[in-house]
Formats: sequence, C-alpha cells, structure tokens
Amino acid sequence: MKAALIMLLAAFLPVAAAGEHFEAPRQDELRTDADRAADREAIAEVISSVIGWAKTKDLSLFYGSIANDEDYISVTPGKRVIKRFEDVKESVPFWMSPDFQYVRHELKDLEITFARCGEVAWFYCVLDDINTYKGEPASWENARWTGVVEKRDGRWVVVQQHFSFASDR
Repeated sequence: MKAALIMLLAAFLPVAAAGEHFEAPRQDELRTDADRAADREAIAEVISSVIGWAKTKDLSLFYGSIANDEDYISVTPGKRVIKRFEDVKESVPFWMSPDFQYVRHELKDLEITFARCGEVAWFYCVLDDINTYKGEPASWENARWTGVVEKRDGRWVVVQQHFSFASDR
C-alpha cells in the first residue's frame, strides 16, 4: 500500500511542480445530449410563453415565464424600460382590457446558447407579435428579440430581454 502511494506521488509531483492543474469538468459538459435537448425545448416554450400568454390572457403563464424579482429587466423599442417584476404589473390593465386582442405570434430563427455552467442561456430570434387594440393593429413585425434565461428552482425563466427593430427597415 505504501509503495503504491509513493509511486502515485512520484508520478504526480513532476506534473504538479510543472504548474499543470486539473479542472473539474464544467457542469454543462456533464449533461447529456438528451438533457440539453430537453432544456432547449423548455427554454423555447418559456420564451414563447412570454408573448403567447396573451392568447388566453393567462397571467400566471406570463408571470411563470419571467423572473419575479428585482433582476428582471425588459427593454422595448419605445422609451419604456421595465426594471423589475413589480413594474411589469403596471401594464396588466392594458393587456387584460377587452380592447387588446391577441392575434398570433411567431418566433423565427430562434437560437439558444448555453453558458458553461448550464444554468444560464441566452437567446436570439425574430418576433412577429400580432395584436389589435380597439380594432386597430398593435403589432411588432420582424422585431429582433434577445434575452437571457436562468434555471431557477428547476425551471427556466426570462431574466432579461431586449426588443428592437433594424434601423434599415
């Protein structure tokens, strides 16, 4: 036993002395392809729910799709920046009004990239968010949408998002 330990140390010490170090695998490297695919699907569903909740005006679906705390931030093409979950609630009367009607939404070219930790990801897509307000179009077409999602308590939520339009449109 002692001889084996001495041999192990003799083999390891030159490597350690040369400044080599060994890193544990990243959490993302330990996940299987099936785990990544399941997370990717869950993230896509959450991203879609941030807009799609309006179809049935299901606020619990919307609230369950975004961070419900001070970390949440949403930047829109207009001047308004929503800097925390509590600020989201200010728009609820508009969305819940019978004057606001969801028509459809589509996420095009959705790309999801995972951080090395596996608990954070960022996304990009082109969004068509088609609605009416008092019978008039109230839509975003070909909006660029980027954001960050984080896995919290086993579920993915949008923590940050930014919507914009190309300047050449």
